[in-house]
Amino acid sequence: MQRPPAEVRYAEELRRLRDSDTAARPPGWVLSVQAARRFVVGDPALDISRKFVGDPSLIDRALITLATSRGLMLVGEPGTAKSLLSELLAAAVSGDSTLTIQGGAATTEDQIRYSWNYALLVADGPSTRSLVPAPLLRGMAEGRTVRFEEITRCPLEVQDCLLSPLSDRVLAIPELTGPDAMVFARDGFSIIATANTRDRGVNDMSSALKRRFNFETVFPIADLHTELNLVAAEAARLLQRSGVTAAPRRDVLEVLVTTFRELRAGETARGDSMERLSAVMSTAEAVSVAHAVGLRGWFLRGEAGTAEDIVACLSGTAAKDSPDDLAKVRRYLAQQVSWRNGEQWQALHQARHLLPG
Repeated sequence: MQRPPAEVRYAEELRRLRDSDTAARPPGWVLSVQAARRFVVGDPALDISRKFVGDPSLIDRALITLATSRGLMLVGEPGTAKSLLSELLAAAVSGDSTLTIQGGAATTEDQIRYSWNYALLVADGPSTRSLVPAPLLRGMAEGRTVRFEEITRCPLEVQDCLLSPLSDRVLAIPELTGPDAMVFARDGFSIIATANTRDRGVNDMSSALKRRFNFETVFPIADLHTELNLVAAEAARLLQRSGVTAAPRRDVLEVLVTTFRELRAGETARGDSMERLSAVMSTAEAVSVAHAVGLRGWFLRGEAGTAEDIVACLSGTAAKDSPDDLAKVRRYLAQQVSWRNGEQWQALHQARHLLPG
C-alpha cells in the first residue's frame, strides 16, 4: 500500500495512547482530548511522533470544536497540510479517517448522503436492503468523523445538504417509511471540512452553512529550520519507499527550501523585493521537488541529487498557473542567487540555463 491511512500508519502509537489514557473522553471518542492532542503534536515520553508542524493551540481549538455539535472548517493556502491535519484528527477522535468525501464540480448529494442499489430497488422497492450508505450517513449512524475535502469546489446546493445533519443532527431518507426514514446522529459524529483560500470563491459557502462551522486557518510554516527539517524527513521517507538508498543532501535541501520560501514570499533573505509567483510554492510542493531531485540523482547518476537537479525539477512546479512564472524564476536565479556563498548556491546559479523556454 503506497499510503496507508493514519490509523494504520500509526496503529502502535494509537494503541499506546489508548492503553495509557485515563482522562475523561467526550462521548463517542476513542481517545480523550488530551491523548488526541498528544497523537497530533507528539509526546516523547510515550514515543509518540510529532505529525503536524504548526501552532499547538490550533490543535486545541480544533479538538474542542469537534467535541461540540459544530463542524470544523480548516482553511488556508494550498499545501499547508490541511488534509493531513483532518486525517490525523479523524484517526484520533474516531479511530478511522476513511469516511472521506472528495469535493469537486461533479460531486453529487448521492456521493455525500446515500444512493441505491438499483437492481434491488427495482426488485424490492425502497428498503434498507437496497440502500447504499455514503460517508455522511455512515458517520451519523456509526458515530464517527466525516472528512469533507475541498468543500468549496462543490456546487452550493450540494454543500447545503450538510445543513440538517450539522444543526438538527438528523438525515432524512424520504424514500423510506417508519423509523428507517430518519437517521439520527450518534455520539462521536462530527464533520471536518477543508477549503483552500485560493479556491473559496469557486463556490463560496452559504451564510447558513458557515454558521454551523468553526473556521480555523492553517498557516504556512514560519520558521526556515522547521520547514527544512520537515522537508528533509518527508523526502527521506519518500525516497526510501522509492528504492533510493542515498539520503538527501542537507545543503541541497537548504537551497531548495530557501528558494521556495523566497519565491513564495517575494523577498530574499537580505531583504530584496522580487516578483511573487502565482503558482503555489508550498511546503508540500517543496517535498515533491525534493523527492524528484533525489530520484533524478539516484536513477540517472547513482548519487543523492544536486542543485542542478533542483533547476531541472523546478519548472514543473513553477509553470502551472502562468507562463510568466518561469520568467520570474529565471530572473530569480540570475539576480538573487549569484551573490550567495556556498557550493550548491553557485551550482544553482550556473544551472539556470536548464529551465525550459
